[in-house]
Amino acid sequence: MKTTTLCYIENNDQYLMLHRIKKQNDMNQGKWIGVGGHVEDQETPEECLVREVKEETGFTLTSYKFRGLVTFINNECESELMCVFTADGYTGELIECNEGELCWIDKNTVPELPAWEGDKVFLDLLLSGEERFFSIKLQYEGDKLVGKSINLY
Repeated sequence: MKTTTLCYIENNDQYLMLHRIKKQNDMNQGKWIGVGGHVEDQETPEECLVREVKEETGFTLTSYKFRGLVTFINNECESELMCVFTADGYTGELIECNEGELCWIDKNTVPELPAWEGDKVFLDLLLSGEERFFSIKLQYEGDKLVGKSINLY
């Protein structure tokens, strides 16, 4: 199982979203996601988060919170454990991302963007103001979400 991070950076009631339109053979092609990436060997999720945010946005995070875990099961690819964070403090200037277009999007509009069906499950928790840590299992067959379970702590 691979481990990844995902971060929703907040500013003025907006999230910084990444529209994945630049990479070849991208499983996220055309979708809107937060920023993040794969945890490297001997790297903690927090170290990965800070590194990936810097690489993709140019921002150095100064305030972030570990919000939950999402386990993705898919009959077509390796399982994934994703560590979800929100961040509300950073320094630096926004740079161009080689994976897609970065855009500040009003939080109330984010659920309407083209995204993985399961992303809406944890986005709904984040946008509802839920403060408890979550653990979510999302089961896909190809691109179709066929099962989900949510635990709040």
